[in-house]
Parts: sequence; C-alpha cells; structure tokens
Amino acid sequence: MAVNVNRMQPKFFLDKSRVIAKLYRPREDERVKNVLNRIMSFSESEVQSILDKVIENFSHRHKNIWRIFDRNFNAIKHLIPEGVHLSDSRRALIGASFTNEYSIQAAAFFNPSIVPHFNQHGLPDGSLRFILSFRSTGENHISSIEFRSGVIDENLSIKLDEVSRFAETPKVLKNPTYDKHTFLMKLKEMNCMDYHVNEVFSYLGDSFTLSELLASINLIQKREVSLTSAFEKTISDIKWLAESNYEIQFSFDQKLSERVIVPVSSNESNGIEDARFVKFVDDNGSVTYYATYTAYNGKSILPQLLETKDFLSFKMITLNGKSVKDKGMALFPRKVNGKYMMISRIDGEQLFIMESDNIHFWNEHKLLKKPEFPWEIMQIGNCGSPIETDEGWILLTHGVGPMRQYCIGAILLDLEDPSKVIGVLEEPLLTPTEEEREGYVPNVVYSCGALLHNDHLIIPYAMSDTNSGFASVPVKELFDNFKMLK
Repeated sequence: MAVNVNRMQPKFFLDKSRVIAKLYRPREDERVKNVLNRIMSFSESEVQSILDKVIENFSHRHKNIWRIFDRNFNAIKHLIPEGVHLSDSRRALIGASFTNEYSIQAAAFFNPSIVPHFNQHGLPDGSLRFILSFRSTGENHISSIEFRSGVIDENLSIKLDEVSRFAETPKVLKNPTYDKHTFLMKLKEMNCMDYHVNEVFSYLGDSFTLSELLASINLIQKREVSLTSAFEKTISDIKWLAESNYEIQFSFDQKLSERVIVPVSSNESNGIEDARFVKFVDDNGSVTYYATYTAYNGKSILPQLLETKDFLSFKMITLNGKSVKDKGMALFPRKVNGKYMMISRIDGEQLFIMESDNIHFWNEHKLLKKPEFPWEIMQIGNCGSPIETDEGWILLTHGVGPMRQYCIGAILLDLEDPSKVIGVLEEPLLTPTEEEREGYVPNVVYSCGALLHNDHLIIPYAMSDTNSGFASVPVKELFDNFKMLK
C-alpha cells in the first residue's frame, strides 16, 4: 500500500519585483571621491531636481527610502572633506548614488522550512499558526532568508497572511557582545591558542563587546616592537571569528514578510543557504528557534547556526568541532538523554548522527544510514529536523538517484536512542511530477523542515529549485508503510 500524499494549495512562485536596497560602494576610494565631486559640483536646484526624480521612480518600491539613503550616506561620509556643509537633499542624493536595488527572488524561491509560530493566541480549536522560511536566490546565485506566516486549520486548509510588497534588511549591530569562555573554546578548536591570545583576552571580562576586543588588540599592537607573522595570523583569526559571530535586528515596524536576512560576514558573502529551522524546547521549558544553515563565500562552505526567540533579533553563530563538515545539518527539537543531537552528512554521501554537551561544538558523530534504495543510490541527506512521535522520531530524508533526481523519503529513529534506525520507507514519499520537474535545477523535490499537525505531516517543499508548495501525509499511513527493522 502506497502512502497517500496530498499536494496542497497554496503554491509559492518567485517574484522578481521583491527588491531590497543595498549599499553600492566601488572598491577604490578614488572612484567614490570622483562621484562625490560630481555631486558637489551640482547647484542646489540641480540636486533637488535629480533627487525628486529618484524619489518619484523608487520611493513606492521601498518602505522608508529616506532611511536607506541616510544609511548609505553614512557608509561613505568619511571620504567627504571635513568642514563641507551639505544640505539634507545633497546628503540624500549622495546616499541614493551609492544605492542599488537587488532582486532577492530573481532566480528562485525555494527550500522552505516550517515551525509553529511563537504566538498561538486567538485561534480556533485545531488550528495552528506557523512561520515559513524560504531560500531566496537572486543575481550571482546569492541566497538570503525570507519569511512568510499563516494558519492551518483542523481540516488542513492553509491560509497565508498577507505578504507585504516591501522587502527590508536588518540593522547589523555594530557592537555585539561575546562570551569569553565560548570564544576561547572556538579559538582552541581553530588551533589558535598561543600567548598572543592570552594577552588579548587578559584585558577582557567574562563577557565583552567587539569594541572592547578591538581596543585590547590595538593596545597590544602598539606595544609590540615588531609584528611577527604568527602574531598577525593570531589577530586575523580572532577578528575572523568575531566577524563570523554577529547579531542583526529588525525594527518592530517591519512585518515578518518584509524581513530579509542577507549575507553580512565574508564567510557567507555568496549566500546563506538552506536554513533548517526548528523550535527547540530546553529542559527548563524555555523556547528558542534555531536554524542551521550553510554559509558560502564563493569557494568554500561553512556550517553555521542562527538563533532567535522572536524573529526580530537574530544571532549568527559559528559551529565548531571535527564533526562540523559539509551541508545539511539538522538539530533535534530537544535534548535527548541530556545531549544536544544533530543529523548531518559529514562525507557528502551518508547520514550521520551527532551529539554534544554544547550546542556550539560538535566532535562526536556516528554513521546512521547508508544509501540503500535505487532512488537514493548517489547520496542521502535530511529534509529538516526530526519530528517526535510516540512511536519514534520521523526523519524526512532526501535521496539522489539516477540522473540526479531528488526525492523525499522517510526513516524512523528509536525514541530513546535516535542512533538506531528502526524503520525505513523502501519507496519515496515525494517524487517530482511532470509539472514539478522543470526549473533552475530540474528533477528535484526538497524540503528543509516539516511539522506535525492533526495526525498529518505538513511538508513544505521546493520544486526544481525554483518554486515551492505544500504536501500533507497521514502519519498512520506512513507508519503502516515503514519496513520495521529488527
């Protein structure tokens, strides 16, 4: 008996009109100064005329275009000679000149993940409010994270909240705070522990800010008679780690569907890819939303962790340890036997399970499952965090078969010892249909996380790395189709 998979409405299609405004800054200061000199040469009436046209053409495309112009003006104002008086209009024109629009969905809107919303008030019985995340990909294949929200009722009908026509980026906090013990542990994992590190951190408290860290580094740099290559490497590693662990903040007036998490650090300059969100409940009952994602700089990947409680403030955190490799890590929604647990694919081919006492550090891993069936003959991976049931942990998987066709399957893990696979599906749950197989990357269905609602799995999934949709699966039928292992 095959599992009854119901492909649902709504569908999600890419929207090229979804644009953010980014700083455009030529690398050479000389080019920036040339632009500034041209703007300085305009009369005040010319400045106003040019700015009026910009406002007419672009203000309806952004929620607060004046805030964008001010932000981008501030990014280059240090190159304006001191003592030069600028009118508000000239400042705005300078900001506009160093701004460009970026279509965040120009290439794809895909690889969704779903979690229960933190606000479940005022809903009818049997309904669930949810948050969806998507990977939005634009020019040069640079990926960001977008959000949507909605309600699924007791009959599995889905109603999405209205999507704002605006897309907004967050404020990057200039002076984030770090935990000294964790920071030093991360440096140790990077094999970056010498007397220079001890010197730098001897001036810092148990927690410290970025400005305090840089002040300590500057103090030691001034004291050094000559800067050795070893010292310069140590300082470079410390700054790299600080840059890679940062915080962002959206404002309260930015709706959920307006919030776009864009690459900030050099590690993710070419994309924040495939965020797998999970609602994590700690032993004390506190709730934190985590997402593992892949940071890509155009040459190499780095698994990272995102942390939030309200989808307004986010921490972007490095993951460390010898088990942190490759893409597609997915955190369990709670500790198991006192340990954090994660599904991963360390070798790019097989499924592994990892455990740790500290969510930042992962050094223990164990093979969970090898590719077994024809539809996963090339490789397997996860499709999001495991889902807890009384019978065990349901882990959605993806398998890559002949012609690099991606399908979604499932396995069942032991509830008390998730390193044991106790059930497998011999056939996939979702295989690309004819209308799903055409896209940016053909023949692919893929998900970054599902949830359980009214005895059904609700699976948001991507179609050929271009668009996205929903599917529902009766849990009873899923269990009836598992081949149980001894």
